Amino acid sequence: MKIALVGTTAACVLGFRADLIGALVKEGHQVFAFALDYCADTRRKVRQLGAEPVDYVFSRAGLNPLGDLINTYKLSKILKKIAPDIVFSYFAKPVIFGTLAAVFAGVERRLAMLEGLGYVFTEQPGGASIKVKLLRKVQVFLYKISFPFLERLIFLNKDDRIDLVENNRIKVSDISVLGGIGLKLSDYPYSTPPVDPVSFIFVGRLLAEKGVNEFVEAARLVKKKCDSAKFIMLGGLDESNPGGLTAEAVHTLVKEGLVDHRGHVEDVVGWLKDSSVFVLPSYREGVPRSTQEAMAVGRAVITTDVPGCRDTVVHGVNGFIVPPWSAEDLAEKMMFFIDNPDQIQMMGLQSHRMAQQDFDAVVVNERLMSYFM
Repeated sequence: MKIALVGTTAACVLGFRADLIGALVKEGHQVFAFALDYCADTRRKVRQLGAEPVDYVFSRAGLNPLGDLINTYKLSKILKKIAPDIVFSYFAKPVIFGTLAAVFAGVERRLAMLEGLGYVFTEQPGGASIKVKLLRKVQVFLYKISFPFLERLIFLNKDDRIDLVENNRIKVSDISVLGGIGLKLSDYPYSTPPVDPVSFIFVGRLLAEKGVNEFVEAARLVKKKCDSAKFIMLGGLDESNPGGLTAEAVHTLVKEGLVDHRGHVEDVVGWLKDSSVFVLPSYREGVPRSTQEAMAVGRAVITTDVPGCRDTVVHGVNGFIVPPWSAEDLAEKMMFFIDNPDQIQMMGLQSHRMAQQDFDAVVVNERLMSYFM
């Protein structure tokens, strides 16, 4: 079969779809990987996977109805020329407009996957702004237009299905809940966590909705009781986002010795191995890949009781689930691991077992490909 994968960036194709592409090619399918920003290097890497990179144009953010309509038409022309048997779209705008483009192109089989509901569905400590409420209504309206044309819609967690489809009464032919998108587990071998000193690692963009402010405040609270504890933050800045930490703020935190910030790093696994406990106080996720990676390496997890995050932890078994937006509860669980360092390895082993059972990309991609057949 010819299968078109319609996503956003080339980095997402290579980072999140590589295993799926490899599995599809191995089964003899012809794969076309659509992205917005291919360069010579990423195009070459996609071809090495066995897929054909395809350029298309779309605005990733914002709403420009006329521009989106024109770009949907342009995408439909590309799809019509390729004539795939299946169009599989992922991420919000490709799911909406990629699905409609497939309809216009006469592609009979259309599937889509939402790996999270995004910012407009994320609860904030101060409540949603008028702008966010409006954007949510617009997005739901667009989903109501596109979802009925789907053969199947795939979510990573059951909360997203409830919050989007059931609560908004959107018609969809069939819905599946996949769980995490999975990892090539051989790339994430188990290692014994260090405990002297106890260190806590945060991996993600330094945005409010990722819980970075709670991580920093919890670090401050813990440092007052245990100055030897270490706090590592991996992830890039996004100063265009009003909820993001600024370079100046991060510089101040590092200068006062509260955190060690290394920005975006290639060797995330190495940093996970050198850390004791993984922390993700996010406000909402699909099923976070960063947590899957930490669990595979064998790290206990502290995360929040929100969609996606709560799916990765059995409270008291492989870590702890805390209320969102609460640095105090986060600090309390950090202190538990400092006071009970033996639990770091015990809970980390449970995380490793859970990752082996639930996050094997081979198993996940077999399940995903079964939807295509």
